[in-house]
Amino acid sequence: MDMENLLPPMPGQRLARGVCRAMRQFDFVTVEELVPTPGLRVDVMALGPKGEIWIIECKSSRADYRADQKWQGYLEWCDRFFWAVDGDFPTQLLPEASGLIIADAYDAAILRMGPDTPLPAARRKVVLQKFARHAALRLQAYRDPGVSVFSSV
Repeated sequence: MDMENLLPPMPGQRLARGVCRAMRQFDFVTVEELVPTPGLRVDVMALGPKGEIWIIECKSSRADYRADQKWQGYLEWCDRFFWAVDGDFPTQLLPEASGLIIADAYDAAILRMGPDTPLPAARRKVVLQKFARHAALRLQAYRDPGVSVFSSV
C-alpha cells in the first residue's frame, strides 16, 4: 500500500482540494501538481469547457507565498493565473494583477478574476497534451499503483 496516500493532506493540498471541487461549478476539470516545463510544478491546472487553461497556486501561509520565487514563470503556461488562499491569509501581499480565490478543503470562491492573456496556439497545444498525459497517468496509477505519475509527463 502507498504510504503517501495514508498521510493527512498538507495545508496547500487541502486548499487544492477545495479549489478543484469549486472548479467543477464552472465546468472546469483539474489536475494537481502538473509540470509544464522542467523546474516548474503548478499546484492546480484547470481546463475549461472552451479550452481555457487556468493555473491556480495554493498558498497556505505568508512564508509559503514569500518562498515561491517561480510563480511568474507560470504565467506563460495559462490563460489566467490565480492565487488560492484561506480566509486568514493577508491577501494584500498578493499581486493585484492576478486572480484571487479564497478556499478551504471543501470549496472555494473566486473573489477576483485574473487577466485574460490567451496562450499562443502552439503553446496551448503543448499544455493540452501535458494536461491529458498527466490526467491519464494519474488514472492509470489508481488502477496500477506501481505506475509512476511523474515519469515522462
